[in-house]
Amino acid sequence: MDFIERIFRNNNKRTVETRPDQINSSFSTESLEQSLELNMDRVKKAFGNSNDIITQTINLNGSDSIQIGFIYINGLINPSSIQALLTENLKVDLSESPFNALKNSMSTLGQVREIPDFESLYQAILAGLTVILLNGWGQGLAANTQGGEHRSVEEPTTQSVVRGPREGFTEQLSTNVALVRRKIRDPDLWMESKTIGRKSKTEVAIMYMNGIVNDKLVQEARIRLGRIDIDAIFESGNVEELIQDETYSPFPTLYNTERPDVVAAGLMEGRIAILVDGTPFVLMAPALFIQFYQSAEDYYQRADFATLLRFLRYACFFISLLAPSLYIAITTFHQELLPSSLLISLAAQREGIPFPAFIEAAVMELTFEILREAGVRLPKTVGQAVSIVGALVIGQAAVEAGLVSPAMVIIVAITAISNFVIPSFNMGITIRILRFLLMLVAASFGLFGVTVGLIAIVIHLSSLRSFGIPYMSPMAPFILADQKDTIFRLPQWALSTRPRLISQKNNIRENIASSNKPENRP
Repeated sequence: MDFIERIFRNNNKRTVETRPDQINSSFSTESLEQSLELNMDRVKKAFGNSNDIITQTINLNGSDSIQIGFIYINGLINPSSIQALLTENLKVDLSESPFNALKNSMSTLGQVREIPDFESLYQAILAGLTVILLNGWGQGLAANTQGGEHRSVEEPTTQSVVRGPREGFTEQLSTNVALVRRKIRDPDLWMESKTIGRKSKTEVAIMYMNGIVNDKLVQEARIRLGRIDIDAIFESGNVEELIQDETYSPFPTLYNTERPDVVAAGLMEGRIAILVDGTPFVLMAPALFIQFYQSAEDYYQRADFATLLRFLRYACFFISLLAPSLYIAITTFHQELLPSSLLISLAAQREGIPFPAFIEAAVMELTFEILREAGVRLPKTVGQAVSIVGALVIGQAAVEAGLVSPAMVIIVAITAISNFVIPSFNMGITIRILRFLLMLVAASFGLFGVTVGLIAIVIHLSSLRSFGIPYMSPMAPFILADQKDTIFRLPQWALSTRPRLISQKNNIRENIASSNKPENRP
């Protein structure tokens, strides 16, 4: 659906209850004045006489009898489109009414919509359109002249792959929609859009595959987005917090990505995508626990390679979550579990260390978190160098000063490296939070505390849902048919059905009889 049409459709359907802080708002549903001068003066006052609000007045057909005015925001429009618009309207056939003649002449430049009131006028120019007003008429016209500076399509920085597409989403919603449509060239790829934010007027779009997606899932997304009543939306993270299933859970219940191929694959499984204008990160729902440990290149590599990498990711998950807590519990309460030679070596290393194992681990973990955050904030040219050199220098100095043991430095290092293996940044943060909690219970109750903590985590995971779908599916509830793409990744010809709980209709996505199965090959 055309961008201009969506703007006016949303404006006409929007019903917002007036609040006390909106009484003096410049956004008014009053009809336009017939005087061109009054209309343009009112627009200037509404925007505080801002310098980027450009107004131009010209004579229609070079005659002083009919004047038309152009209003647009500098930086949001394409200068060449403005020039074409001005050139097209210098000569208009006035055999009919001037307003209709002007509208017909502009139709060659793209879709044109009528402006009935000031609210539609404000929304049009804020969206990068150019509004044309005709003296003596209480209506205006809006032409699509969107442009301005924006980032081009580049390789994603947060989800890089060895093999696969190198294109990522940008901050332009129209560009992001086009990137997805290039992956799925089917008319059943439907999109709905609405405007969220009383002040920001951010456009949010829902994309889904008609005939594959569960209709209840789409309706649930409409309801949750419709409940949002906020001043401004600047990033998809704002939307995520407002529509997520669990607020007080460390685990993310919505998946975000900046890769068009990941979104396209999710849509083909029956998921929905939520695109927010102004951010390259697209939300997908429902999100499952296993989804955060899958990478896009799992489906571009051979099945055995992808399975091996998944085993590695799950192993790193347990290392990152449990390594410090297990070290604290064993060295503090359960020394009998260690071989004598290893126990003597650890005891020799800890001789003279003034702090217990928990304080030692907590200080090292906190130091590494500081270095990691500093590396993100520092300029790219020095960020990595500072992080690496800082970690080496601090670790070596702490060992030589007798503040920490060499074994603890090794534990913290392997824990941090394992955390980077996890493809999803959100899930990595979750593990970092739970790691400190498990370290605390390990220091208090030993392996018994770690076991109870793990049981509590599993119970919490089993209770979570994402848009009504169990978070741990297809493992809890256990669905045998969906195990082919969880811990293992079977060959492409074996992935013939979609996830059962997500799609629930049109589950067949491949004709097994004609696929490249070994028994079907000539």
